[in-house]
Amino acid sequence: MDEEDRDHRGHSRFTLTDTEHGHTWGVCSVVDGLFTEPARGTYELFGWVPEGAGPHGWVGPRVWLVPEDGTLDPWLLGDAETLWPLPKTGSLVLAGEDDYEGPPEGYRGPVRVHDGHRWLGSCREFTRVLPTVQALPPLVLRGLAPGDELREVLAKGTRKALDLEEVALEIKDDRGDPLVDCILWAKVETWRPSPHGTGLIDLELGRYHTLVPEHARPIWERWFTGPPEAPAAWTGMCTRKRGAWLDLVRQRACRRTHHDRAAGHAYELDGRNITDEPGLYLALGEAVNGPGGYFGGCLDALDDCMGGTFGYTAPATLLWRNAGTARAHLSQRLTPNGQRYDLFAEALQVLAEGGMNVTLA
Repeated sequence: MDEEDRDHRGHSRFTLTDTEHGHTWGVCSVVDGLFTEPARGTYELFGWVPEGAGPHGWVGPRVWLVPEDGTLDPWLLGDAETLWPLPKTGSLVLAGEDDYEGPPEGYRGPVRVHDGHRWLGSCREFTRVLPTVQALPPLVLRGLAPGDELREVLAKGTRKALDLEEVALEIKDDRGDPLVDCILWAKVETWRPSPHGTGLIDLELGRYHTLVPEHARPIWERWFTGPPEAPAAWTGMCTRKRGAWLDLVRQRACRRTHHDRAAGHAYELDGRNITDEPGLYLALGEAVNGPGGYFGGCLDALDDCMGGTFGYTAPATLLWRNAGTARAHLSQRLTPNGQRYDLFAEALQVLAEGGMNVTLA
C-alpha cells in the first residue's frame, strides 16, 4: 500500500524545494511512493560451510564478505538476508544492498562472511547475480499547491524544463515541526488537476533511488505523530527496526538547533537494553538529549557530538547503569576485515576523551 499521510492540523506535511536555488516547488499533505524496496545485489556462495548456526532469514544491517587471501579489501552488503539455502548443492544465497565499491574486480575466489559480531561461514567461490533492472515507482505528490517556479516549468513542458534535478522533500510531523529532508534527483513525468481541491495538482515524479525502505514504514509512521514523550520507546524492537529508528533520529537531529547544557551537568544512562550497536547510540542519545534524542550513530559521530552543538558541554559526568549488558554484547566485535575489537571500551574512550567522566554501575 502506498504512503498516504494526511496532516489533520491544517498545515502541509510535505514541501518540495530546489536544493540549488532554495525556492519551493510546491507543498502538499499526501505522498505516494515514499516507501519502496531498494535494489539488492544477490550472491550465490558455492561450497558454503557455516560456522556455528550460520545465517538464517535477516542476517544484519552490515554483512562483510572478506576475501580469504588477505590481499584484497572486504566489501559490504547492507541490510542483508538469506534468500534460500541450497542444501543439495552446498550453496547459500545472500541478498543485500551493495556498497559503492562492490566485490574486487575479477575476484570470484574463497570468501569468509561475518556480520560485525560473529563469523557466519565461508565458501570456496561465489557468483554475483545482477539484480533485474526495475524502474522505481513514481513519487506522486497529491493535492500539491504549485509554486510560481513549478507553474513556469509545467507551462514550458520541455524535457529540459521538466528535469528538476536535485530536490529536497522536506517532511514535518503532525505538530508542524521539521522531521527529515529526503534528497533525490527528480523529473516531472506527468501532472493533472487534483480532486483534493481547486488549483491543486497531482504531480508524478520519476526518481532514481529509494527514499525510505519499506521495513522502516512503521517507524516513520510512529514519528509522524511527533517525537516520543518518554524514553526507551525503541527497546522492544529488533536490531533492524532499531537501526531504522536511529537513522530517523539522526536525520531529524540534522534539521534541529541544539542548545548545549552548561558544563558540569550530570547525566544518567539506562543500559538495560544496550544489546546491539543501534541500542548503544539510542541510549546515549536519550541520556544526553532526552526521549528521541541524538548523540552520535557511530564512534566518529559520537566524537563529533562531544565537541559541542549537540546538547553537551565538557566536562560532565555520566552514570551508566547496568553497564554489564553493553559489555556482554559489544565487547567482541569485528572490523570489516575481521579483526576483533571492543566497541564498549572504544565508546568509553571517546566519552572520556571528550570530557565525560563515566561511572559504570
